[in-house]
Amino acid sequence: MEPLISGKDALLLAPTAGGKTEAAVFPLLTSMIEYGWRGLSVLYVCPLRALLNNLHPRVDGYARWVGRAAGVWHGDTKPSQRRAMRAERPDILLTTPESLESLLVSPSVNPREFFGDVQAVIVDEVHAFAGDDRGWHLLAVLERISRLANRPIQRVGLSATVGNPQELLSWLQGAGAATRPSVVVAPVAAGPPSPAQIEVDYVGSVQNAATVISALHRGEKRLVFCETRRRAEELALALRSRTVTTFVSHSSLSADERRRAEQAFAEARDCVIVATSTLELGIDVGDLDRVIQLDAPRSVASFLQRLGRTGRRAGSERNMLFLATSAKNLLHATGLLRLWNTGFVEPISPPPAPRHIAAQQLLALCLQEGRAGETIWREWWGDLPIFDESARDVAEWLVANGHLERDSSGMLFIGPETERRYGRRNFMELLAVFTAAPEFTVLYGRQEVGGADPLMLMRKVEGPRVLSLAGRPWRVTHIDWPHRRCFVEPTDIPGRSVWQGMTPPQSFELSRAQRDVLLGATPEVGLSKRATEALAKLRVEAGHRAWADGTVVESDGENIVWWTWAGERANATLAAALPDVVDPDCDLDDHCIRLRDDVSRDRLRAAIDRLEDELPRPVVVDEALQQLKFAEMLPAKLAQDTLGLRLADPGGALAVVAERIRWYHSSDS
Repeated sequence: MEPLISGKDALLLAPTAGGKTEAAVFPLLTSMIEYGWRGLSVLYVCPLRALLNNLHPRVDGYARWVGRAAGVWHGDTKPSQRRAMRAERPDILLTTPESLESLLVSPSVNPREFFGDVQAVIVDEVHAFAGDDRGWHLLAVLERISRLANRPIQRVGLSATVGNPQELLSWLQGAGAATRPSVVVAPVAAGPPSPAQIEVDYVGSVQNAATVISALHRGEKRLVFCETRRRAEELALALRSRTVTTFVSHSSLSADERRRAEQAFAEARDCVIVATSTLELGIDVGDLDRVIQLDAPRSVASFLQRLGRTGRRAGSERNMLFLATSAKNLLHATGLLRLWNTGFVEPISPPPAPRHIAAQQLLALCLQEGRAGETIWREWWGDLPIFDESARDVAEWLVANGHLERDSSGMLFIGPETERRYGRRNFMELLAVFTAAPEFTVLYGRQEVGGADPLMLMRKVEGPRVLSLAGRPWRVTHIDWPHRRCFVEPTDIPGRSVWQGMTPPQSFELSRAQRDVLLGATPEVGLSKRATEALAKLRVEAGHRAWADGTVVESDGENIVWWTWAGERANATLAAALPDVVDPDCDLDDHCIRLRDDVSRDRLRAAIDRLEDELPRPVVVDEALQQLKFAEMLPAKLAQDTLGLRLADPGGALAVVAERIRWYHSSDS
């Protein structure tokens, strides 16, 4: 408690359910009383609304022990509750970065009065913020609040295990990293769980996975993680067809639907909840018996988060069962577990060059203040890295394209282009830095079920159009295209749903771990007979694509494939650096690159020898810029350069070209 009571910035590390919330809240409540903090003095920021709803009763209960109160403010908070908090601010406010932004720019809120007493901020699941642009947005918003409060704000991050805790804490400190005292607080590691607690099975399909889940662990509560919403819906339907009590949670379900599912799951006993990463973070879904993973998560850190959902009951152990639906996914799962066996956890790396966030912040500040000076970033954001040497070019671009206007005294204010693009719904779309898919609202009567991808509603079908949502099939009865609403009714006809989205690329380390498994390294976990046999078959069929001393180029007479095992970002960097030998039409992959069909051993070697230490960035096509929200607020070249930096892994690429290359011809086998 002492570091927090003394005002130090801190990062508190502990496994899921390890008491991080109490370790942060109790010292700050002590400071609140000892130092006489009044008004809204502590912000508690979370990445998910559901997590805020889950935490609020607990935090409010702690606050009331000392005569204080906590409130929760996010997109689902009722207008009456917001009015009450504007009239009488709570001592602790649980919220999201987007809601903080909305409070700063709201005409109904005086930000200097509302945030003028803030002393500290707790950032829960800080690693989830730091890995994407929401983290940069949060830091920028906190710098603005710090200036409004006219004091440095104490920053406390809460996280599970990360690979680079000191760097994560320095990032969280923002512009004050060089001057403020800080400390990482972590319990002594008790060592990884016993290998017997982790099992891998090869099932070959989602239907087979449902059969296994329905047969195992009867009478127990099981949480099954899937990597996509489509897979979650497919598995939930298959489980229900096998009379398994099944609930569903993912981002395209309505808040009420998720809440009902999570509450019912918490109260039930013999049941399954199928979820995407929405339940990876610290939301309490009751006393779990088992965690099951369909295929494999994207990282070791994600695996550890999910593993931490079990073993909370006295006398129980943490456990996870992997069910691989294909040979490729089996390799992914065993590679990830092999990496975990080595003690590796991914370092958290904030996305580089957040220049589009700088543009968003300039507009948000103009909304907050009415108008602002041309070179105000140092006053409001200090040395925060979102404003680099390109800041002046960004501001000029915003003025030149009508996002901002400039008066005769050099003051900037919101321009017509920002009004046109973002003015609807009180600039709501400007307040969030992540891009949400343009889903149609799915309604059963007046009840919102969730959201559907427009492509599912446009696709030609024979017979009735049936969607799968919340683990149930729904027949579409009417589509209201202008208002983006889809009306449905329950049906027994099988349905499915597909959402657009991109699978995150694998890291260099994870790809290399899969190469190690292909070469014979086996993770120290329980492997079923089916998994052992499938892995042996995979090594026979694809083992020639891996080489411990370097990489392999495989030629079958028609295609030439370079098996780098370096991850998609490194492969994208290689493709940009070696245009003379890489097939320009090849799809990027985590494990390989397709070369031109006339490439020889000497030609590839010569192209590699011509490379310089600084490799070019991956080529960014205009369609890819849709990944970068607010890209239209940057000059085209700057936007492409920003995304190119994020798609690159020059270190991985240079590691590949430094290795030896073995050529393998199918005719040799």
